[in-house]
Amino acid sequence: MAVTQRKGAAAAAGKRNKEELASDEQWIHDLDMDKFKAEVKSLGEELEKGQGEDDMNHLGRMVMWSNSFLLLGMCTMWMTGWARILPAVGFSTYAFSRWTMIAHHTCHGGYDKNDKSGYHNRFTFAIGGVVKRWADWFDWMLPEAWNVEHNNLHHYQLGEIGDPDLVENNLGGMRDSTAPMAVKYFQVAFVMFTWKWYYYAPNTFKQLKLQELRGEKNVPDWLKNPHQSVTLDQMFIDPMYRWADVAEYFTRVAAPYLLFHFFVLPSPLLLLNESYYWAAVGNLFLGDMLSNMHSFVVIVTNHAGDNMYRFEQGCKPLTGTFFLRAIISSANFSCGDDATDFMHGWLNYQVEHHAWPKLSMLSYQRAQPKMKAICDKWSIPYVKHNVFWRLKKTVDIMVGNTCMRRYPESFEHEPDMRSYE
Repeated sequence: MAVTQRKGAAAAAGKRNKEELASDEQWIHDLDMDKFKAEVKSLGEELEKGQGEDDMNHLGRMVMWSNSFLLLGMCTMWMTGWARILPAVGFSTYAFSRWTMIAHHTCHGGYDKNDKSGYHNRFTFAIGGVVKRWADWFDWMLPEAWNVEHNNLHHYQLGEIGDPDLVENNLGGMRDSTAPMAVKYFQVAFVMFTWKWYYYAPNTFKQLKLQELRGEKNVPDWLKNPHQSVTLDQMFIDPMYRWADVAEYFTRVAAPYLLFHFFVLPSPLLLLNESYYWAAVGNLFLGDMLSNMHSFVVIVTNHAGDNMYRFEQGCKPLTGTFFLRAIISSANFSCGDDATDFMHGWLNYQVEHHAWPKLSMLSYQRAQPKMKAICDKWSIPYVKHNVFWRLKKTVDIMVGNTCMRRYPESFEHEPDMRSYE
């Protein structure tokens, strides 16, 4: 999305009087943005220079852990009864970790400089057709689409109206609804167990199409509002979606994964017993539900809550404001060791990851205490909670019980600002 230099909005908002700020926001007035930026930038450069063989060995170990869960699923996929929890957990955790850890950090370029094999490279990983997608990262989302939506829009418009993952904006209909609260909580539960195929895959595809059709005159109606989220049911119900658009979505995005993962993958079991095959199909769907739930809990909760900030204006990349927003619009979870971090999909370092998106997983473990020390020095709120407490805060935003904090515009650092056209 094109942006232009923001002109005088902060100045027009009034003088920077400390008395205008809430008692817990006095740090905003006292923050020296230039010195803060220099410290965060210097730490990021130090972390990047310190990456090497240890980071690649760590990645290899995490890949092995992830593949172990795939092996568990493959070896038990035919099971029934209570035993089917084994394949469900196996396939769920593999899909979760392959996305949130391996694909996520590879697609950001976290291993570009140190992977001598070139396999974990952001320009080639899972890109180049169905076979490459199947071999590297096979999930509901199209990797190319996710790279656009997540790596570009989300990371560089964090907490802004242009952020496609801004929960408060995307769930405006639910928040404003007069439906009973029990109905809203049911809707949240539905989204939690289905969100990858119901919301995330269609929405990332929309952002890919917007990029592909940039500059075109005849843009389909469903693409004309770039800030409106897309769900699967809308593609069938809303008349603005053409059948050609729906067909392209299924052909390019959903159908390959749906057909191969759920129906082709267990097909060798038909040679043994048809009941084994259908048990495996059921277990794969159960694993998918668990994977949706697991990823929802650690992803959607990263930037939602009444102590997270959102912003009226955009900011330029890698400025002091960019680094500040990475901190005050992100929440960390329990962290510090590989087992804990693995089960969080390494998404428990969102403060550090949004400040320096192109680092390795191991670098975020090293970075976390150092980033917190910088925040403590400047009295910047550094949010770190149990993931289930963050889930509660996110659900409160979704159903309209609470609202995100608004950063005071008059205290924005004017040289860092940009606006949408």
